Amino acid sequence: MPIDVESKLLIVDDLPENLLALEALIRGPGRAVYRASSAEEALALLLDHEFALAILDVQMPGMNGFELAELMRGTERTRHIPIIFVTAAGRDSNYAFQGYESGAVDFLYKPLDPHAVTGKVNVFVDLHCHRKALRHEMNALAVANQKQEELVQQLRHTQGELERAVRMRDDFMSMVSHELRTPLNTLYLETQLRQVQVSRGKLESFAADRLPAMIERDQRQIRNMVRLIDDMLDVTRMRRDALSIQPKPVDLAALARAVVEGLKQQAEAAGSVIALEAPGELRGVWDEFRIEQVLTNLLTNALRYGGGKPVEMMLWERDGTAHITMRDQGIGIAPEDQERIFEQFERTDDSRKHAPGLGLGLYITRKIVGLHGGRIEVESRPGEGALFHVELPLQAAAKTATQVRA
Repeated sequence: MPIDVESKLLIVDDLPENLLALEALIRGPGRAVYRASSAEEALALLLDHEFALAILDVQMPGMNGFELAELMRGTERTRHIPIIFVTAAGRDSNYAFQGYESGAVDFLYKPLDPHAVTGKVNVFVDLHCHRKALRHEMNALAVANQKQEELVQQLRHTQGELERAVRMRDDFMSMVSHELRTPLNTLYLETQLRQVQVSRGKLESFAADRLPAMIERDQRQIRNMVRLIDDMLDVTRMRRDALSIQPKPVDLAALARAVVEGLKQQAEAAGSVIALEAPGELRGVWDEFRIEQVLTNLLTNALRYGGGKPVEMMLWERDGTAHITMRDQGIGIAPEDQERIFEQFERTDDSRKHAPGLGLGLYITRKIVGLHGGRIEVESRPGEGALFHVELPLQAAAKTATQVRA
């Protein structure tokens, strides 16, 4: 792209009439002519401006043109400025040799030939313009290359995110299929067994004293499937920013006792016991259904990865905030995994070895806590169990999922 370049020209002569005459010859559009009547004045101008050309009179009182040229060549800022000497000393070869040694690119001899002066100045001005334009193009190219590199990095990052999303989708579908197949297979085998018993007339399995246990087994499998489906629906709502809460007065202590009672059979199956320490009541304004999800998810994880050891849940209130802690004595969580486990479909390598799961429980838990204006943290070390700490303001302000997006 063409650019407008102003060429600055420096002329140095101790005689004002010579400066006026020379300026009249070389001035023109796109040029700024600076005059100096001594080498000292020229040096001051050289510090403040970038010149396309310097025209120096050789014979000046004090510092002459050759000495000024040598100073210019010795300074990084000015060493590349072309220098033309103006002299009345004639075309003596030794004199010219001294000038070229001082850094001259050409000579002008007095009396000045106007055509020679304008021709030579035009050449150096054109060179300066081309050099400036080339520098501008190189800078523009460097900027374009930088932007291109940034774009390539963004594309690589996006590609990595897409590949990760595809892997997560495949893993998710695999996990969902596995998780749903287990309760479905159990129900299917139970119905097949009952069909065989009915066809053979063995109705004692359907006696009144056996029906409650049979119904409880069926309900447990159905609850497992419903919970999986609810988790998937919640994640879908969160992605659409459609998950909201409906706060109302809740006794958190009573809710915790109900959750512990509901998971008593799961605790027995895991070989664990649940110790609950809570006040008689702990009242606040929350979405009861969602807070029940939080307690259930945390307690289920503690039982699942607690290694059959006791699990402790504690509730208390301080400074207008309800506190919930869930402690297990199981496999623990490495420091580098403690933030990642709150993302969707994320699980640690150790957790995959111990129990199946979708990796959604803690993701949903953090979202719900955030919607209530609270926060959740974890403290853990591998092999030393985990402590989850939830803080909930007693008066939850209903927020949308957008306000707590991770």
